Amino acid sequence: MRPIKRILCIEDDLFIGEMYRRSLVKDGYEVDLVPNGDDGLKAAETGTYDLILLDIMLPGRKGTDILRTLRGEGKDLVPNSRIVVLTNYDQDDESRLAMQSKAEGYLIKADITPRKLRDIIKTLDTRQS
Repeated sequence: MRPIKRILCIEDDLFIGEMYRRSLVKDGYEVDLVPNGDDGLKAAETGTYDLILLDIMLPGRKGTDILRTLRGEGKDLVPNSRIVVLTNYDQDDESRLAMQSKAEGYLIKADITPRKLRDIIKTLDTRQS
């Protein structure tokens, strides 16, 4: 996979989304922030992103539906994109494992500072580039 340069952040909490966006832009990434599921899915399908940060609880289409659409049923609509799921909700083991099988990461937002997110992205970049 190519190095991570373009990031799509699908996040409805504008404070968190903007905090991530500013931190990542400061590190040299190009970041698009989309605040709802329907527009997020459209952006993921039509844009060229190296990484998609995907919140689970979104207005419109839920993150689980977006993940299933992008990487479900034996198809991968974003083969050149890595997906990291971000959530504040503790999922049951079965749901978490299902999401992890379709994504490169699964993170609890309460545990993630902007610096920690940048470190995780750098790790993803070196691990899969």
